[in-house]
Amino acid sequence: MVAPPENAPPDNDVLWARSLHYAHRGSPRTKSGGGAPALVDVSLGVRQGEILALTGPRGSGKTTLLRCLSGQLRPTEGEVWFNSVPVHTMGDLSRERLRRDRFGWIGPEPQLLPELKAWENAALPLLLAGASHRTAKHAACEWLDRLDIGSFARKRPAALTRAECQRVALARALVTVPSVIYADEPTAPLHRADRALLLRTLTTAARSHEITVLLATDDEDTAAVADRRLTLLDGRLAGTGAASPLPDTPEGQAACSLSA
Repeated sequence: MVAPPENAPPDNDVLWARSLHYAHRGSPRTKSGGGAPALVDVSLGVRQGEILALTGPRGSGKTTLLRCLSGQLRPTEGEVWFNSVPVHTMGDLSRERLRRDRFGWIGPEPQLLPELKAWENAALPLLLAGASHRTAKHAACEWLDRLDIGSFARKRPAALTRAECQRVALARALVTVPSVIYADEPTAPLHRADRALLLRTLTTAARSHEITVLLATDDEDTAAVADRRLTLLDGRLAGTGAASPLPDTPEGQAACSLSA
């Protein structure tokens, strides 16, 4: 049997990165002449269906790491692989197609288009991928129903609360049933009850559809829903630790109407 190339990622990792370095353009110059580093020699692997929390204080490099792993940023050095495909060597159009078809993203701001209705915002990834209006609307409304905001499907963002808009953003991230969801501080703007609902929905969807989730957060309660965590400090991995599983109680299970 022929051994795999030395540089190939492990077969059991859906997402894999090695020796990532990234320096923001326009940042203060270091003594070596490059920009100040945002990531320094970061390596990690994530398995299919795993929920990985990326923790660390604000400014530690969590968002930059998510953006490099999702193909939004090209690392200054290092490799990013998705299902054994080298993301770091892809062209701009290929990376955009990968993000549209296989990845979902939710950040601290919903970033909804104000002129679109809730269901249209949620359906946008499908519509951009060429799905029919009917198919996209049906899928979007299903996710809005599962997030308990199906009755708001025809409302525009201005008529929704911040928490409701964030649920629409989560429906948009889930509507294609992506392989990986990158969640960058998705609960930061939410109150406790809304935060718990969003997390339960995200984790239940991940478990039922084997979606890999990378969850960046500086909140301990949010990180606790993960299977595993990595901590970033000043752009470097600081250590690892296992997270406690969700309790086997009604409070620890999906309280919304999400189904597999």
